[in-house]
Amino acid sequence: MAKVIASAACVALKEALTSVYWYKSDLRSFLTTTISNPALLAPLNWGDYKRNIVTQLVDYMAKRQDQYQGELIRLMAEVSRIDDFSHLARLEGGKEKADAARKAVAALRKHTAGHDTLLDEQRKIEERRRQVHASLLRKSAVRDGLEKLNGEYLKLLSEPNPQQRGYRLERLLRTLFELCDLDPRASFKIVGEQIDGAFTFEGTDYLFEGKWQQELVPAADLDVLAGKLSRKLDNTLGLFLSVNGFSEDGVKAHSSGRRLMILMDGSDLMAVLEGRIDLVQLLLRKRREGSQTGNIYLRIHEIL
Repeated sequence: MAKVIASAACVALKEALTSVYWYKSDLRSFLTTTISNPALLAPLNWGDYKRNIVTQLVDYMAKRQDQYQGELIRLMAEVSRIDDFSHLARLEGGKEKADAARKAVAALRKHTAGHDTLLDEQRKIEERRRQVHASLLRKSAVRDGLEKLNGEYLKLLSEPNPQQRGYRLERLLRTLFELCDLDPRASFKIVGEQIDGAFTFEGTDYLFEGKWQQELVPAADLDVLAGKLSRKLDNTLGLFLSVNGFSEDGVKAHSSGRRLMILMDGSDLMAVLEGRIDLVQLLLRKRREGSQTGNIYLRIHEIL
């Protein structure tokens, strides 16, 4: 570890985190989707005051920078990128709350600018990941695997039998997750038009549900997944794939409070199968968007 993050930067991070998220449920969602190591979140007492929770987390990482500096830098960078404070403006005394949060984030940005070397290294890591994806696509095994899956998916678009379409999509998704090293530990199973499974991504366990129906997936179906997630460990998130998309009221209902899932549709899946974006990069972007803005349904055209 070449350089240690200054204590003043950690103080600024604590102030910004405490100010930006007024409700603990929003803070919890942000931390869950930003920090990839679940062991850092497990000891937190969510019955405590918000400032105490933030202080416990940041101080723990700051004292162990040889082990957690990467997580601390990522947290600083993600908080520094926040520029939408409308969620605070709607509260009582919202203008004052939003102004305080804006000033706290601006103060943090000054400190992150002083750690350009560390932040550049994080950006280089992300760039190396993109380069690895490009390199993998050049390798015949991965490229051919995606091309084969894309061909299978295109055939599915004209499959008239919903049950057969569901079984074939189930196999396709499991193969895709294995191809992208997402460790689909639990067997993917189909019940009716619903596919259930689980996988691990960056140290976080995900419950997966997939659905292919003519109608937009309603809020009630998202409620079911949220209920399953609420009975799991705190670091468990959800990925819901609906080939034909989601109802607006369902997206709105699950984009507030503690955000437990991210949403993916057929356009996302097609972009991955065509090699226009790596599945890992897609999930990272969606998770980052959910943690920063509350939008759990970032569309592929907004990414590409």
